Amino acid sequence: MEIESNIPVEATVLGGFTPVGASMGPKVYIETYGCQMNVNDSEVVASILTDAGYGLTNDMSKADVVLINTCAIRENAETRVWGRLDVFAQLKRQHPGVLVGVLGCMAGRLKEELLERRSTVDVVAGPDAYRDLPHLLHEAELGQRGVNVLLSHEETYADISPIRLDRHGVSAFVSIMRGCNNVCAYCVVPYTRGAERSRDPQTIVHEVEHLSQMGYREVTLLGQNVDSYRWLASGAPERSAVSFADLLERVAQVDPRMRIRFATSHPKDLSREVVYTMAMYENICNHIHLPVQSGSDRMLKLMNRHYTRQGYLNRVAAIREVLPDCAITTDVIAGFCTETELDHDQTMSLMREVGFDMAYMFKYSERPNTKAARHYADDVPDGVKTRRLEEIIALQGELSEQSKRADVGRQLEVLVEGPSRKRPDQLMGRTSSNKTVVFPADGHKPGDFVLVEITSCTPATLLGRIVPE
Repeated sequence: MEIESNIPVEATVLGGFTPVGASMGPKVYIETYGCQMNVNDSEVVASILTDAGYGLTNDMSKADVVLINTCAIRENAETRVWGRLDVFAQLKRQHPGVLVGVLGCMAGRLKEELLERRSTVDVVAGPDAYRDLPHLLHEAELGQRGVNVLLSHEETYADISPIRLDRHGVSAFVSIMRGCNNVCAYCVVPYTRGAERSRDPQTIVHEVEHLSQMGYREVTLLGQNVDSYRWLASGAPERSAVSFADLLERVAQVDPRMRIRFATSHPKDLSREVVYTMAMYENICNHIHLPVQSGSDRMLKLMNRHYTRQGYLNRVAAIREVLPDCAITTDVIAGFCTETELDHDQTMSLMREVGFDMAYMFKYSERPNTKAARHYADDVPDGVKTRRLEEIIALQGELSEQSKRADVGRQLEVLVEGPSRKRPDQLMGRTSSNKTVVFPADGHKPGDFVLVEITSCTPATLLGRIVPE
């Protein structure tokens, strides 16, 4: 997520400040891998630990506690974490007494292997055990192993106000649910994050209200499958159940100048009510991330996705009927078990038919304990997977460039997020359709909404100039 699509983020360090009341406590360095949900989880961890007297640092060499929040969705993600643990082991040799903890999905899945690294790993905590971290760290200080990887049927961290990661104070993630019930054949998430449970909508609205008061200009609602969000208070009649469309409307009404995004949708669950709600409120961003994974009905059935190729195309058509300019992005897996050239060609043809604005594209990697690992042979040669992935990436590059070229000459509202990475005299921000735009600063700052005329584009970025007021 994790998020059903596992929209990836770069390794992120949470820190850079010390909360009031925690300046004299031990310092914690938190490094995050994986999806947006993991970033939000790290913000929750930071809140729990600062309440327990810890401070935060973004300098690992000054840390008393080093935590790595992990992802288990693909083998490559876990490989990166094992590499970081080697770095942390060296840090512990240089700074005896430093505690190292592994959090998140990988912690639950590989508890035994992690505990075998006795000289490096002191604490192992799964996604539902973060409230227990102060106790686990105390046990580690006493020379014991702090371990809790139990999954919960109730935990949503709804009462915890996360410490926000976005250093510019522009965008924030708000978790609306945890866990997943879909059990896609390739996916480890139901086994690492547990069953689906939705969060009380009132706590979500209150969190968004607080973010608005703090000056945040954009909120992303997070869930493994946001469209299956459903809240029914204990003892309440069924007719009072809150759906995702209901929640989306409540959140949109908090602040008309605050953008609302969400991730991720599942094609079998995305409702017309959600699309109509998006059309009703201008501050709900014109973008839906709708993972398809494959264009082959045979593959979709093996993957346990519960929709067909035509069903997916019908869903896209329904979106575009109501929201003609809505950007649609996706996930694609190359080389799933038994995939043939025909299956691959069907994926390519579906991509052309939809014309995705962007896609996250991956080679299939078998994850232990999933349905695919238990019942299917990972029989597509790696070289074939690589070639098919390269073809998918090349095609999506063409589709993304076409999408961006269509914006040249348009005037688009852009939320400024910060300075451009390559040009400090320029700013970067995103459109409602989640496209990145780079333009001259002209005295503007992060958090400003500016009208930008798109003058040109690269395959990855729109370029423009601010329209004079």
